[in-house]
Amino acid sequence: QVRDRLKQQVVEMTEKFPGFRPGLAILQVGNRDDSNLYINMKLKAAAEIGISANHIKLPNTATEADVLKCIASLNADPAVHGFIVQLPLDSNKPINTEKITNAVAPEKDVDGLSSINAGKLSRGDLGDCFIPCTPKGCMELIRQTGVQVAGKRAVVIGRSKIVGAPMHDLLLWNNATVTTCHSKTSTLAEEVGKADILVVAAGRAEMVKGEWIKPGAIVIDCGINHVPDSTKASGKRVVGDVAYSSAKEKASFITPVPGGVGPMTVAMLMQSTVESAQRFLEKFQPGKWTIQYNQLTLKMPVPSDIVISQSCVPKPIDQVAKEVGLFPDEVELYGQTKAKVQLSVLKRLQNQPDGKYVVVTGITPTPLGEGKSTTTVGLVQALGAHLHQNVFACVRQPSQGPTFGIKGGAAGGGYCQVVPMEEFNLHLTGDIHAITAANNLVAAAIDAHIFHELTQSDQALYNRLVPSVNGVRKFSDIQIRRLQKLGISKTDPMALTKEEVNAFVRLDIDPGTITWQRVLDTNDRFLRKITIGQSVTEKGFSRTAQFDITVSSEIMAVLALADGLDDMKKRFGRMVVACSKKGQPVTADDLGVTGALAVLMKDAIKPNLMQTLEGTPVFVHAGPFANIAHGNSSVLADKIALKLVGKDGFVVTEAGFGADIGMEKFFNIKCRYSGLRPHVVVLVATVRALKMHGGGPAVTAGVPLPKEYTEENVQLVAKGCSNLKKQIQNARMFGVPVVVAVNAFKTDTKAELALVVQHAKEAGAFDAVECTHWAEGGKGALALAQAVQRASQAPSNFRFLYNVELPVVDKIRLIAQQVYGARDIELLPEAQEKVALYTKQGFGNLPICMAKTHLSLSHDPEQKGAPTGFVLPIRDIRASVGAGFLYPLVGTMSTMPGLPTRPCFYDIDLDPVSGDVNGLF
Repeated sequence: QVRDRLKQQVVEMTEKFPGFRPGLAILQVGNRDDSNLYINMKLKAAAEIGISANHIKLPNTATEADVLKCIASLNADPAVHGFIVQLPLDSNKPINTEKITNAVAPEKDVDGLSSINAGKLSRGDLGDCFIPCTPKGCMELIRQTGVQVAGKRAVVIGRSKIVGAPMHDLLLWNNATVTTCHSKTSTLAEEVGKADILVVAAGRAEMVKGEWIKPGAIVIDCGINHVPDSTKASGKRVVGDVAYSSAKEKASFITPVPGGVGPMTVAMLMQSTVESAQRFLEKFQPGKWTIQYNQLTLKMPVPSDIVISQSCVPKPIDQVAKEVGLFPDEVELYGQTKAKVQLSVLKRLQNQPDGKYVVVTGITPTPLGEGKSTTTVGLVQALGAHLHQNVFACVRQPSQGPTFGIKGGAAGGGYCQVVPMEEFNLHLTGDIHAITAANNLVAAAIDAHIFHELTQSDQALYNRLVPSVNGVRKFSDIQIRRLQKLGISKTDPMALTKEEVNAFVRLDIDPGTITWQRVLDTNDRFLRKITIGQSVTEKGFSRTAQFDITVSSEIMAVLALADGLDDMKKRFGRMVVACSKKGQPVTADDLGVTGALAVLMKDAIKPNLMQTLEGTPVFVHAGPFANIAHGNSSVLADKIALKLVGKDGFVVTEAGFGADIGMEKFFNIKCRYSGLRPHVVVLVATVRALKMHGGGPAVTAGVPLPKEYTEENVQLVAKGCSNLKKQIQNARMFGVPVVVAVNAFKTDTKAELALVVQHAKEAGAFDAVECTHWAEGGKGALALAQAVQRASQAPSNFRFLYNVELPVVDKIRLIAQQVYGARDIELLPEAQEKVALYTKQGFGNLPICMAKTHLSLSHDPEQKGAPTGFVLPIRDIRASVGAGFLYPLVGTMSTMPGLPTRPCFYDIDLDPVSGDVNGLF
């Protein structure tokens, strides 16, 4: 009956949670025959019920440390819900059994032998512990009789930790009056005669006589003893601790030996395992969060960002991980405040529904920025800490170039920050450094190939590329792929003809077509153009090259768009770095570097887990520029977060720069590759930026704002709302509801803020609300959060702006006319050549990633508001084939920023005593 019931429960469990099975681990030391017999019984029962059972067998030479190491591994394994150590431990080394049983995690101790479970049982906490299987089976047998235990007199013979002692506690807390007897009890027969319920576990053959037993008593015999019997082939038979033949005449119910308590013990082990699995599912049910939020202590005036950040005591990051439903083996800790999350979580949660997907963007900003990151953090703090919704923020990792240059950090600001902000803004977990290493490995490989091809014969190259090891040549996997690309099906290195060897060893790169540059995560204007190869060892091979900022590398864009290790590796292989002299694209795979890139990036692909000031979770992952790349955090971070929050939760991500740039690329590139569909657009607007668009004086970083920005001027705001209306139109063009967040500054007046809200609603926004989150944290974004909740329930008809199968020029024209407001586009000769080249090479069906200024809807940063009728000049087009887009260059742009006269690092310092970072980020 028990097994049938458990079997049905397991079926129901797997139907509700596809792919899930209760897991039982049995750890054995040595090779005792009796232990092997008992374990086989347990494995058979588990298989019958549907439990996934794993038998771990250590040799009899195992030490105590060996056993404890194995236990620690099983404790951490989320697939193991029940875990028993088979006793006795058959080792020729000294092992403390008590230490071993107490090392088993109490929540997995289905044998109930740990001191914690024993203590809970002795205190009567029956619903919060595991009970040893034999006493639990005895109680089940007693219940099956229909006799009420409460008020009965019970006698337990035996006081072992496995049966006697826990049996006493179990009967006691089921309201029986219990007496424990043992071999030294002088009046044993008298005590037995009083028992309504008798449980015997003394380990002595037929010690309890039938005549001792009270008529009508329930007798549970837990003994297993061997006595001589000449009629048996083995010369012995199994008997219990009770003289069965005489006792059965007195008892109303009695268990036989064998075949009584033994099978029930196994059945109870299975029941405890299923119960443990059910507790696990209840505790780790996807989307069911129990999260502790941090209370803010707001101060006026608002202190500097780093002072606020350092005044906050973040939760240990493993606590954050546990709160959001991540398993210990899915989290790699990098200190106390940041961690990486394994991609395996996606497989575990693959059948779970996604939450609501929200993208934060903005109007065309001033050079100071309008607070998209701050609004993103404020919104998730409001949704989480104040509305108690499951919510994740997914943001980009900032480059150290702007951090130490003119912009400073990107962790948000005021009381809406990712913390610790100095960790966020500096090395984090080293992802950008990994990208630098990977990118520069490709650059080194390009020049090395050119050099070696100039200085060696075909055969010399071949002998080095496919060396003879112990007289045998063998192609590597990546070399096999190159042969296949060349149309050579041979796999024997000795079988290639001279012509095939020539094609195989020579990429014949045209130096003038090299598009791959070296990178550095520092603003250094003097690396914008350099000459490489000037050492005499390079034998006269030199060329003009340049350094770009690391986050502009295609490897960063690949990281942001890949949906797994395999996809990332394939994208690396497709990256085009140059053309051959015959005009054929040369890829990273041709260079033979794909596998090495994957190895360098194997950790960087895992999203980084952090938290906000109010304790809501944040994924920080990838940081591609929003001008020459798509300016969004990673697809993987979004996908994992959407699974973790559950169907009613929210994932809030941020798109770089204004809606015409970051949001357009979020929709047309990121959503196209991820398959995800957004529910709400949050458009951040400020009175300051709208005054600029209305004709206000230039806004310059590091220079005090003119009085037009600090005094009320509703006419200037009204005129500048043309940009707001256009960006609302841009968002609605994709079929998604728009909520405008008016990020209020202390110099804004009520009339100005009210005017922005009015214009936003008239332009078609679902809602528009004033926000004060910078000064008040999540509380200041509460109205925004409620508007986002409502908007997420509104009808959404998401659609792309263009079909990728359209010609390249048509796709560029659609973006220019529909999103920017241009009359037409003009392709300069170099751009025209690239259109023809990329179309010929098969790259014409890639999405478009426009590289233009973020300071205007047009190509001219001085044109504010919502200009129309202009012709958008396309001076060149480049291909990021691995990332999966073409990027037209609009106007002039630098991919290596320079340092200003007074860089941000002037204000950054380290306290030599405390080790704290001081200054401004």
